[in-house]
Parts: sequence; C-alpha cells; structure tokens
Amino acid sequence: MTRPSSSVPARLGAPAPSAGMAGIARAFKRATVSQCHPSMLFAVLLPFLIALAGGILLLWFGWAPLTGWLRDEASQWHVINSVDDWLISVGLFSLKVYLVPVLAAAILLPLSGILGLAIAAVFVMPLVLRHVGEREYKTVAPRGRHATAVSVWNALWVSLAFGVGWVLTLPLWLVPPMALLLHIFWWAFAFSRMMRIDAIVEHATPAERELLLRRHNMGFWSLGFICALINLLPPAWIFLPVFSALVFAHYGLDALQRLRQETVIDVIDVS
Repeated sequence: MTRPSSSVPARLGAPAPSAGMAGIARAFKRATVSQCHPSMLFAVLLPFLIALAGGILLLWFGWAPLTGWLRDEASQWHVINSVDDWLISVGLFSLKVYLVPVLAAAILLPLSGILGLAIAAVFVMPLVLRHVGEREYKTVAPRGRHATAVSVWNALWVSLAFGVGWVLTLPLWLVPPMALLLHIFWWAFAFSRMMRIDAIVEHATPAERELLLRRHNMGFWSLGFICALINLLPPAWIFLPVFSALVFAHYGLDALQRLRQETVIDVIDVS
C-alpha cells in the first residue's frame, strides 16, 4: 500500500540560499517607507531622548573623574610625554590639553549611543514588529518563547561587549586609519548583534531562530555594516536606532516568512 504524499514543514537542517543583496536592498526600501509612518516618526523620540539624557548624565557625573584618570595615565605614556614636550618647546601647544578631553568624549558619547540602541532593541522593537507585522507579515505567526528575557539578556551582553571592546581598542586609534575602521567595526557589531535577535525573537521558534542566524549571518552583518556607515553622519544619530530596528525587522521577518514557505514532500511506501 502506498501512502499519499503530503506536504510537511521544511527540515530545519535543509540548506537554502540567503536573500542576498536583493533581500538587503528590499529591507532598506521597506524600512524607509515604514519610517515615514506617523507612529514610527513618533517612536524616534524615545531612544533619542533616552540617549540624550544618558549622555548628559554621563558627562555630568563622569567627565571630571574620567578626565582626571586619563590625565594621570597620559602622564605615564612616554610617547605622549615626548611629543608634548616637543610641541611646547617649539611654542605650539600642549598635546595633553586637547588629547584628554577628546579621549573622554570618545569614551562617554559612544556609551550614550549604545544605551539608545539598547533601548530601541528592547522597548521600541516590539512596537516596530507590531507595526510591520500587521501590515506586511500577517501570515508570520508569533511562535517565539521568552522573548522579553532573551531580548534583555542580548541587549546587556552586546552593550557590555561593545563598551569594553571600544575602550580597550581606543589606543589603536592613534594608528591611521584604525580610528575609522574600529568605529565602523564596533558599531557594525552593535547593530548586527543587538538587532538581529530582537527582529525575530517574538516570531521564530528557538530552532527557527538558530537556523535563520546561521543561514543569514552575512546578511545581518551586512545590515549592521551599512548602519555603521550611516552612523558616521551625526544627524543620523537621531533616527538611526528606530530605522535600524525597522531594517532588521523587515529583513528578519521576510527571511522567516520564506523559511516557513519551504516544504518537502515525503512519499512513504509501505508493503
């Protein structure tokens, strides 16, 4: 007896091509349209205001102790002391006078930025998913588990890794062009690692999430890289946390939708 063929969900280990550059371009196009919606324009204010408040508090309470510590550390750097003495001897300026405030700003301002991104990931992303899900991904049912806990944990470890990595690699900024390259790398890391989980955690099962992250790893990193390039422009700091959430949401939900559409046909012969 032959059992009729039936369609069942795709095996999660089955290989399949990623969306490629077309999927990345589609995500940015859809995100731009979504960003123009009044509710998404209003959502821009939350992470921006929190990042701004966080930046003010960090500067208010952290500036004096941080600059004092940096000044003490800089006094022990032989290269800095040599250059500083030479500049003063030729009647120019003291390098330490400008170097310490620049280093302090380079530490504190990115910390306020990662705070705004974390707020967008944890608190704004659910609004983003609800907005785009009701309009463009109605067939993608939410099947995630412990979404809030996963999102908070992901935001915490990414923020910590970003902060530690940023500070530890600051000395490399003195080597051209490492300042630009490290800036792009760490923000690409922050955007991709922070947003890719939150974009799919509410809708994808743990098994689906694992497969999507593996299959579209380069795609998520590409999104983070592009967002990091946009982040080089200071005006983008206002809208980028929410816009990046929209980009990753469109990319992640589109990938999940295509994953669930994949089917296999098993034909079982029973004698």
